[in-house]
Amino acid sequence: MIQKIGVPRLIISAFLAVLLVGAYYLDLPMGFIGGSMLTRFGMNALLVLAMIPTIQSGSGPNFGLPLGIICGLVAMTLSIEMDFRGFPALFFSAAVALPLGAMVGYLYGLLLNRVKGQEMTVGTYIGFSIVSVMSIYWLMAPYRSLEMIWPYGGEGLRVTVVLDGRMEQLLDKLWAFQIGALRVPTGLLIAVVLFCVALRYFLRSQTGLAMTMCGANPRFAEASGLSVNRYRVIGAVVSCAMGAVGIIVYSQSYGFIQLYQAPLYMGLYSVSAILIGGAALNRATIPQALIGTFLFNSLLVVAPAVANRIMENEIAEIMRVIISNGIILYALTRRAPGGDNV
Repeated sequence: MIQKIGVPRLIISAFLAVLLVGAYYLDLPMGFIGGSMLTRFGMNALLVLAMIPTIQSGSGPNFGLPLGIICGLVAMTLSIEMDFRGFPALFFSAAVALPLGAMVGYLYGLLLNRVKGQEMTVGTYIGFSIVSVMSIYWLMAPYRSLEMIWPYGGEGLRVTVVLDGRMEQLLDKLWAFQIGALRVPTGLLIAVVLFCVALRYFLRSQTGLAMTMCGANPRFAEASGLSVNRYRVIGAVVSCAMGAVGIIVYSQSYGFIQLYQAPLYMGLYSVSAILIGGAALNRATIPQALIGTFLFNSLLVVAPAVANRIMENEIAEIMRVIISNGIILYALTRRAPGGDNV
């Protein structure tokens, strides 16, 4: 039973339960905490779901997710530059981010095919590199919007761009309702459900099933006439496109666009979340992604609140680093029943 559920999920679930009990007895605002847990789940779910296509295709968790995230950030800055507001800004950003993320994912997939067996290392390096390259782009891009550029003649875009009046919490506020002190971000959760349905449909399509077969047993797939390299590229394309849209959903909920070094570790947090949900390095499902997203982000909501009340200092970032890196280390070193690393 323990092996089936997974040690990380058991530990995180038990720890989260203890923290929730502690938060109740410390008289913390449970309604606000519950609403924050739902919101963080919704805003991060798409980025975690973006891990599934590359895992199922045999490339492993997409440590190069910042490639897709950068595409989404470019799309959002273009929507501000063109002065879109409200849902037109959201739809324009998604319409630009999807094909842009797909094109970048195609190139990324070709690279992964040339470095088989080292996908995670190369993906991490590529993700870090693109963030550094784009830092130069943010400084040199010819944007003119006063909402984004540095004031008083400064060069480039600001580190943080406020979305107030543009697309701030559009999905969060859509059909939102209160249950006591608990605020339910209905539109945000509906968006997650729609993406889950679309991803499930893709995975059950002929292309999705062939991709999964190539990831599960490449030799059998090749013997059946399938091109393993082709389906690995498809996995990278879908993953990066989902990451591009995922950062748009994340940013509209957060209320800000964060540029320069901000996307650096977002791929690592998404990898951590899906591994917490019970996924392996060669197999992942939608329920595992959703469970992992909820556990990981709920812990990051409750743990700092409880610790800050007890210790009276800020440890949110420390908790995030310990949890994410610890889970990745566990996943990379644990062994399957047969003795091979998963």
